[in-house]
Amino acid sequence: MGAQPGTALWFIIAVSQCVSASGCGPQYELAIDEFCLAKFRLDMQELDQGHWCSWEDTVEIYGELTNCTFLVALKVGCFWPNRLVDDFFIRVHRHYFHDCSLSGRLLRDPPNGILGPFIAVPILVTLLMTALVVWRSKRSEGIV
Repeated sequence: MGAQPGTALWFIIAVSQCVSASGCGPQYELAIDEFCLAKFRLDMQELDQGHWCSWEDTVEIYGELTNCTFLVALKVGCFWPNRLVDDFFIRVHRHYFHDCSLSGRLLRDPPNGILGPFIAVPILVTLLMTALVVWRSKRSEGIV
């Protein structure tokens, strides 16, 4: 999944030929979509979707995407990061990482063997305490 030695050079040459140096704007947005996002999509398609939330599996791909947006920004004379890059990464996260938690693990309920006791024990304790209170209130003859 690592980039071939000529890949980064090809991106730089292609960006320099296709993008005018007019600064940030639609040209920059188009360039990061066509060059950076296109490669990111291919790399993510090669990765099983079940591994998208695994930082260990996506860190290299994500790093290449970040570097690509930086190189394109340098080439067109934009500051980096900028509003367009922020919007770009928000779109990427909404599409690829929307089900991921901050820890990188997919959130789900624990197995029933673990969840069951955490539900049953408080219910049983509540019922037991209620029964004890009712039983003690009916035996009020010895209480001063």
